[in-house]
Amino acid sequence: MKPVPSSFAIFLAAALVATTLAAPAPVESQQSPYETTRIADGIYRFRWQSHNTMFVVTSQGVIAFDPISSQAATTYASEIKRVAPGIPLLAIVYSHSDADHATGAPSLIAGMGQQDVSIFAHEAAVTPIRRAASADLPVPNRTFAERVGLDLGGTRIELHYLGRSHTDNLIVGFVPAAGVVFAVDFVSNDRVGFQQLPGYYFPDLFGAITGLLDLPFTTVIFGHGPDGDRPSIQRQLAYYDDLRAAVRRAIDQGLTEEQAARPGAASRVCVVGAVRRLVPDERAGDVSRLARWLTVSSAHAGSSYWSFFRRASLANSA
Repeated sequence: MKPVPSSFAIFLAAALVATTLAAPAPVESQQSPYETTRIADGIYRFRWQSHNTMFVVTSQGVIAFDPISSQAATTYASEIKRVAPGIPLLAIVYSHSDADHATGAPSLIAGMGQQDVSIFAHEAAVTPIRRAASADLPVPNRTFAERVGLDLGGTRIELHYLGRSHTDNLIVGFVPAAGVVFAVDFVSNDRVGFQQLPGYYFPDLFGAITGLLDLPFTTVIFGHGPDGDRPSIQRQLAYYDDLRAAVRRAIDQGLTEEQAARPGAASRVCVVGAVRRLVPDERAGDVSRLARWLTVSSAHAGSSYWSFFRRASLANSA
């Protein structure tokens, strides 16, 4: 496997000549399982059912993030060719190793009529992808540890590793000139987390969200749901801050994890105001969902969210 330097420019053969891009109108039908939307000049969101991905069109070629699935990737390729006819696919970028986002690179490459396209990912993504041993999810051949810059036809695309968050290998894509960032799973637009936050690392997650805010973006394309902005990330971080404070209060009150997970207790322990900042009011009373936030367990981290804060509280009181 060939590691990449901190700044990497993809070279095109002279025979590959880019054509002028005309911005298309988005697919509007709500009945369609997919939709392609122009976010900024040369930057597009492709939605397949409940999953989003991003592709960037430059004068030299296209950088396509998460293929999503083999079926999605076939349509993804068709949409790229519709938006950017005659422009080659230069690279695929995996946001992280989870199959529901990274699967489908062979179908995307074949759909573009190409072979041997580079696949970028964080170096820690190699092991879980290799372990999955799926022909539809090939191991990346361009890996990095912290950051990579791709300079293509006057457009710079940066790949940033912000630390462990959702998995230990999740990265974000950032286009500085447009102020657009692609961030998957560890943040979302005014939504609570998925089920019991499988594969999340605490407390690393909070540092990753803070690190995201260090990037000078204005628009966020999320892996799921509608696009957001800086305030949407700030609200997410505020939610975690308030929830952490609520957990600490529960510990100070002597509640066990089981007691805090009871609907009545959870409604008192969790800060309703924080939830109302993050999600619509009609979901603020979803006590069972809040209980899952309190009792989430990360198999990778080896300890529960509750246990982490309990240890922190005991250490602070010692």
